[in-house]
Amino acid sequence: MPQKLCLECCVLAVCLIYGVRSETEEKCYTFTDLNIHNAIIGTDLKVQLLLYTKQNPDCAGNLNIENSTAFQYLDVSRKTIFITHGYRPTGAPPVWIDEIVKKLLSIQDFNIIFVDWNRGATTVLYHHAAEKTRKVADILKHLIDKMLDQGASLDSIYMLGVSLGAHISGFVGKMYNGSIGRITGLDPAGPLFNGKPPEERLHYSDAKFVDVVHTDIDGLGYRENLGHIDFYPNGGTDQPGCPKSILSGSQFFKCDHQRSVFLYLSSLTKSCDIVGFPCDSYRSYRMGKCIDCKEFSPLSCPVLGFYADKWKGYLVAKNPPMTKAYFDTASEKPFCMYHYHLDFFTWSSKTRRGYINIKLVSSDGNVTESKLDQDPAAFEYCKEVSLLAKFDKDFERISKVLVTFTTGSFIGPKYKLRVLWMRLRPITNPHRPVLCRYDFVLLENVEMEFMPIPCENTNL
Repeated sequence: MPQKLCLECCVLAVCLIYGVRSETEEKCYTFTDLNIHNAIIGTDLKVQLLLYTKQNPDCAGNLNIENSTAFQYLDVSRKTIFITHGYRPTGAPPVWIDEIVKKLLSIQDFNIIFVDWNRGATTVLYHHAAEKTRKVADILKHLIDKMLDQGASLDSIYMLGVSLGAHISGFVGKMYNGSIGRITGLDPAGPLFNGKPPEERLHYSDAKFVDVVHTDIDGLGYRENLGHIDFYPNGGTDQPGCPKSILSGSQFFKCDHQRSVFLYLSSLTKSCDIVGFPCDSYRSYRMGKCIDCKEFSPLSCPVLGFYADKWKGYLVAKNPPMTKAYFDTASEKPFCMYHYHLDFFTWSSKTRRGYINIKLVSSDGNVTESKLDQDPAAFEYCKEVSLLAKFDKDFERISKVLVTFTTGSFIGPKYKLRVLWMRLRPITNPHRPVLCRYDFVLLENVEMEFMPIPCENTNL
């Protein structure tokens, strides 16, 4: 008898040590993990609605199961975020699931419902996955209706959709005549949806606020604007840091498309703001024509990601209220760029057309560089030229400025650019001092080093 009692104690100890759940507890559910074999033979649609809250941040409940203990965590008085993925050609779970759940719950105690339709999205035939999007939307409506019966409000519903998931979110919104609170589309799928009428894709009328991020408009993403505000990082095409050659393998095809998700994730940390500038084109932004947000003054520029709904500029935008915002990003997390006006007042007797390269050196010796690679600027006699400089590092104190003027040619005569004054005006952090340098000559293709000084008259 003592031996049996001892054995039972050992089993109990092992269970406690290794966290084995009792039979009365519901197991933790995870995203469906499939493989390329499943993609080849195809998968029938089966949806898991995985619920995470601050009460169960690491152990998802399954809301598909009637009378599931997961419903004890579903508080309909809270805001509910539905996260819906897109096409899964290999069947592997999205790499960003854990990160997005953790970061969202660090902001607030949401109901986070991850819509796992991997069985249905996993196939080598993209159109087979696209055909199932409306069925997924029907399943989501069934759950939302149940939540509404329990006292939830449509205002508290936030649909966050990636690729095909963005259109699924739009279909859900249409079922409620655009009365849900918000939809965010992360690089909505383009193939089979480009050119379709509003009822067959995501549209700004599907929710009270619709924001969209486009990162692969020349590939897997949707080209035209779809929301109240549409963000086009780096013009919406080639994202910095992504492979440029097919020799890079699968990353060549998916890196630009996925970047929309990682930009959104970056917005959740608030380490820096990824600011967009309402503008008519990417070229106009790069020429520095749109960076003051004057069109919607005194409203601030919109911020990409989770906090995009704080921007109210769409309320005073055109009718219908659709705005495009352009900006550049860095190649690595947190992706933010820091913008400056770089102004020149030149007095060369002849017009010089060329480019400017500028480097900033911090007080502790760090360096950041901006190649102003828009169209060549025309530096004319007694005229001011304002350029847009963008840096991937933010220096509170600048000890040196290094400037190079070039016409783009390394053969033939070398030109000089006579400068009466040069001014560096911070845009991202406008409270910082405006820096100047006076009366100097830039020699073509020769880097000139300056010690910047506060401007004598910032109203020059």
